[in-house]
Amino acid sequence: PYYVDMNQNLFLQASLHSSDQNLTVFVDTCVASPNSSDFSTLVYELTKSGCAGDSTYALFPSPRSDVARFGFNAFSFMNRFPSVFLQCELVVCRYHDYSSRCYQGCVSRFKRNADS
Repeated sequence: PYYVDMNQNLFLQASLHSSDQNLTVFVDTCVASPNSSDFSTLVYELTKSGCAGDSTYALFPSPRSDVARFGFNAFSFMNRFPSVFLQCELVVCRYHDYSSRCYQGCVSRFKRNADS
């Protein structure tokens, strides 16, 4: 466990460990839950499809392509739960493959009207 105060800035880093030097990593989706085994009932989206869902969520420059850095302000689930657990989905792509998901950034899906 990592203990923090409310609204304290949290900084995280995800590293890809591979002998292939031509890979890059991208943070696609991160959700938080008060339950470590249930990330569907009560969740808070920090980022989804590369789009920030929380105003404090930010990506930070990384020294290498195989490292992703991000952060957000600490929060609680309505002060009823003592812990917050994170689950993040990362995408691994070929470095400099600009058509890959890693280089698309925020991908928002628009809902269509079923009328026409």
